[in-house]
Amino acid sequence: MVEIVHGPTKKPSSADRLKQFFTQHAQYEGVLYVGHPIIGTVDGPYPIDALLVSRSKGVVLFTLVEGRETAGVQEMHDDSFNKLGAKLRANKSLMRGRSLQVPVHPVIFAPMRQDAASLSTEEYTFCNEETLSAWLDGCAWEDNSCFDALLAVIQTISSIRKGRKRVVQRSDSRGAKLKQLEDSIANLDSRQNRAVIETVEGVQRIRGLAGSGKTIVLALKAAYLHVQHPDWKIAVTFQSRALKGQFRRLIGLFTMEQSGEEPNWDNLHVLHAWGAAGGGERAGVYYGFCQAHGLTWHDYGSAKEMFGQDRAFEGACQKALDECAQPLGLYDAMLVDEAQDFPAAFLRLCYEMLKPEKRLVYAYDELQNLDARSLPSPGELFGKTPHGSPRVFLANQAGQPCQDVILEKCYRNSRPVLVTAHALGFGVYRTPGPGSSSGLVQMFDNKTLWREVGYFVADGALDDGCDVTLERRAESSPRFLEEHSPLEDLLQFYCFSSAEEQAAWVTKAIQENLQTDELRPDDIVVINPNPLTTRSAVGPIRTMLLEAGIDSHLAGVDSSRDSLFDPNGESVAFTGIHRAKGNEAGMVYILNAQECYGSFGNVTTLRNRLFTAITRSKAWVRVLGFGTGMQRLQQEFQQVKEHAFTLRFRYPNEEERRFLRIVNRDRTEDERRRAHENSDAVARLLGEMEAGRLLPEDLGVEQVNRLKKILDRVPLDAHS
Repeated sequence: MVEIVHGPTKKPSSADRLKQFFTQHAQYEGVLYVGHPIIGTVDGPYPIDALLVSRSKGVVLFTLVEGRETAGVQEMHDDSFNKLGAKLRANKSLMRGRSLQVPVHPVIFAPMRQDAASLSTEEYTFCNEETLSAWLDGCAWEDNSCFDALLAVIQTISSIRKGRKRVVQRSDSRGAKLKQLEDSIANLDSRQNRAVIETVEGVQRIRGLAGSGKTIVLALKAAYLHVQHPDWKIAVTFQSRALKGQFRRLIGLFTMEQSGEEPNWDNLHVLHAWGAAGGGERAGVYYGFCQAHGLTWHDYGSAKEMFGQDRAFEGACQKALDECAQPLGLYDAMLVDEAQDFPAAFLRLCYEMLKPEKRLVYAYDELQNLDARSLPSPGELFGKTPHGSPRVFLANQAGQPCQDVILEKCYRNSRPVLVTAHALGFGVYRTPGPGSSSGLVQMFDNKTLWREVGYFVADGALDDGCDVTLERRAESSPRFLEEHSPLEDLLQFYCFSSAEEQAAWVTKAIQENLQTDELRPDDIVVINPNPLTTRSAVGPIRTMLLEAGIDSHLAGVDSSRDSLFDPNGESVAFTGIHRAKGNEAGMVYILNAQECYGSFGNVTTLRNRLFTAITRSKAWVRVLGFGTGMQRLQQEFQQVKEHAFTLRFRYPNEEERRFLRIVNRDRTEDERRRAHENSDAVARLLGEMEAGRLLPEDLGVEQVNRLKKILDRVPLDAHS
């Protein structure tokens, strides 16, 4: 069937009729874009009314007629056809010689004209709902081998792969394998696609695992909104300063591809969350809020003194909110990445900075939270109206843009790497402490989230006190991410006798990566999970690399604070865990992992640091350390391997969960309403049957058989 992506349109009635047509005709397949793509021209951005991209049809270009008037529509149709054709022809992968390899079928859709067929000429085809199906059946694409390249062009992400060319000599080297991986990750999936294009009036939330594409989605969305509405003031913000350069580069690429022009950076601001006086690169969201409202701004030092080290930013933001009686609408839209690292007060501050439409998009992954705080639900996060109802509630409705998007597919980490990161992050195979029957340190508060992040129940049941085995679905962890190398090469744990032995091993390994494996310096990142010891911990390794003629840098210290990697790609990056957030590399070395084993009150924070560090890898991970803590982590990893990279544990009951950090996954208002309604309906049905007022045969044979099939799966799937 056709997946529908709801973009903005100036022809809502005809667009709705077209969407309804494809909803009712399940025999067709592909993606229907409404108000997309936007094509960059010399006269500015040009939006296409609607476009169907299909493996069996090729491209079907719709020009929509709103109402009955068709004057001038042929000229508009020609413009769309010519501009789309020019865009497709500009991509070499869609051409063979001088011929475009993708058929483009143009049609004018006039649903309000019953006489649409009579308007057709030799050059122009008019259709309404009654005649569209017969016309579509005549459209075909025989050789669709370039479909993925076509989709990349339509999604405007083909520019991502136009970076520095990777040169390899051997087909079996790590460099060659990394090139193959990068070429394989070609397009956005359906959920990413919708997250980019579908925009709501109000708050939109994007949740996803590490490596699910949240940063790419936000950059694309920022560019898309900027091209659609060049007069809007748009802000993009984040926690780690190392993301600033990446965001500016991606937004610039995406804007250029959609409009043919550089972004107007006066209207599109890429800002650090805190900010400082001086303007330019020092600008930030909190500082801008204080300046606009004449409030006293606090830097980290004064905020720490006033509110304490752990609440410095939270206290500063809350104070600004408390002192601002009437916030100004400074922005038309704001996009927040890595929202799990922000205090609730900062997200409320972002919300208050918006104009009345309150277009706020925030993306997060709860498991990458580095300070053991959970993000509140939207109802709690943004407060209540004077009448006591939540100012924000999220509800996904059929035929409408999604307000709550879950990105379940991981495109960065292979299945073994991601399962290992989850096992260590949750403490699935951790040795229980005294008086405890489980090594778990944290747990999702809603069991269904395991499925939403790409797992299925392979054995047992997701129910309190029950043993359960969770395995990743192939569609959520693409197999090509792990098939490039032997499984034992993807992820390795090493326990050394000392820090000196660890440093010598890492130095030799990096030399081999650069001299033998055909990796580039910017394919490698070395992460020290403890942010307080990074400079001293990496110093000896950097000295040995320098003696071997290999350049390196400590991110944000002797390199730009706005980027993790050297812009010329000629230096190996060393970093603490915070600057690693949102970045990725082919080969990841994690130093001093023994510090993440944890046995006291901060165990969850330490485990999340290790989870975050492991999930920076696009291909290979080396987890290194020494001492008892590292030996125990090795034992946990051995358990992961013995369980064939699945998660096997006893699901904690309500009492046990009181002692765990609960990873918050609130249900949307819509989900809660439907759950209550369905539960009440089942209770009424059972009551009627128990009272004898309704008999099983009254339900009909087909419904009884469907019910039996569902109940037969209860031991494996249900109770979640």
